[in-house]
Amino acid sequence: MSDAVKFGLVGYGAGGRIFHAPLLASAENVDFVGVVTRSEERRAELAKQHPTAAAFDSLAALVAAGAEAVSISTPAATHAEVAAEAIALGLNVVVDKPFTLDAPSAQAVVRAAAEKGVLLSVYQNRRWDSDLLTVRKLIAEGALGTIRRFESRFERWAPERKVPAAGGGTLLDFGSHLVDQALLLHGPAGRVYAEVRGNGDLDDDFFLALHHVNGVESHLWGSWRQAAPGPRFRVSGSTGTYIVDGIDGMDGQEALLKAGRSPKTLGDRWGVEPEHAWGRLYHGPTSAPVPTERGRWDTYYPAFAKAVRGEGKLPVDPTDVLRTMTVLDAARESAQSGTAVRL
Repeated sequence: MSDAVKFGLVGYGAGGRIFHAPLLASAENVDFVGVVTRSEERRAELAKQHPTAAAFDSLAALVAAGAEAVSISTPAATHAEVAAEAIALGLNVVVDKPFTLDAPSAQAVVRAAAEKGVLLSVYQNRRWDSDLLTVRKLIAEGALGTIRRFESRFERWAPERKVPAAGGGTLLDFGSHLVDQALLLHGPAGRVYAEVRGNGDLDDDFFLALHHVNGVESHLWGSWRQAAPGPRFRVSGSTGTYIVDGIDGMDGQEALLKAGRSPKTLGDRWGVEPEHAWGRLYHGPTSAPVPTERGRWDTYYPAFAKAVRGEGKLPVDPTDVLRTMTVLDAARESAQSGTAVRL
């Protein structure tokens, strides 16, 4: 730990408490120094869950304690402002998704980090979902032939649930992951079409179609109102199709964190999916199960810490996320106009 990167966290709501703190505390090359939160309730939770981590009133106090980097897990509408403050203080910064509320504000944060000479990344942890890693492997091996259509869903059934303002709405919340994964797999999009439903800005259901420059068509769904979720993935190629079930096949790392488990407590068992959750590779009337790759959310923070030490690349380049934000902006425009938007 002598050369570990001293890392802080801003925000200890569900995102910070469940999805960031356990992974920061599990990374061997990270010294999780504490959390910026003024809430007495959150401070009590922090003391119970991470007794060696301190609570701070401000980012300035976190810096005074020796922090070199910070992860921002605050409501989406505050991301740009908090990131700008952290950058001005000379901190290397990780911002939770959605990065910001729109592409122009995202560009401003990226520019500020470049001018200050600090590292900036976005927590696109679902690049390391077990099922997506399996899809990437199958594509790289040529097991599906030439990819023609990519279908991807985050669909859940919670009809009484109010979409939290903290996430910016389902298009921004789920869409940040779904679009990022599609662009990662198939490259830039040239055309965007979207249908969005919900009350005001806090939409709760969307469909998004991307026409990629390489010819692949991505169809993406996100919803809190779907009583019968479709396949998590259906990836169709010229020689085969890979399908992952929408319920049993959902990557299990989120459930592990919510159950209070972490990479530190599970070790090599972290991210390992049970056989009943494996997807299947279809060739017409025949099919066979495909062992799912191990999920590796636990690799994000160690990779970022190595980048801070000049020993590797950022786990997620911010320019990738600018492309995602541009697509999401175009999706809102398309939903409002009822027409496809060219990029």
